[in-house]
Amino acid sequence: MSDIRLEPIPGSDPELKLALSASGLPTEDLEDAGRSFFRAVSADGGTVGYAGMEACGDNVLLRSLVILPEHRGKALGKTLTRETLKAVNVSSAVFLATTTAAPFFETLGFIVVERGDVPPAVLATRQLSGICPASATIMKLNRPPT
Repeated sequence: MSDIRLEPIPGSDPELKLALSASGLPTEDLEDAGRSFFRAVSADGGTVGYAGMEACGDNVLLRSLVILPEHRGKALGKTLTRETLKAVNVSSAVFLATTTAAPFFETLGFIVVERGDVPPAVLATRQLSGICPASATIMKLNRPPT
């Protein structure tokens, strides 16, 4: 089961909030403007996870990626990340913040960056300016030149 499709959902979706909370991920700003969320659905129609992104000017903050516990260990996290990134304009820089998953995201082409190298619009998000701890690792997708 590696094929998934993404369905847009609102930040108010109760299952999204429950899945993020159960995984220790923040939910405080899900309903703020500028965010897009998706339910990852398997070929049999079941929900396997969720993903989100936040517009930050010309850049994007990848956020709220979670695979439901019963579907973990099947490489769906990589598939979900790749599918979510397809919705991002190729000219946009993609950032994320993580406290536990840096090695996972490195396998998908993200590199660790210093806060000083992050655009102000990304740093100004609620995620990076207050919700995520200052100790969170900030990463940027290392795309080849377009």
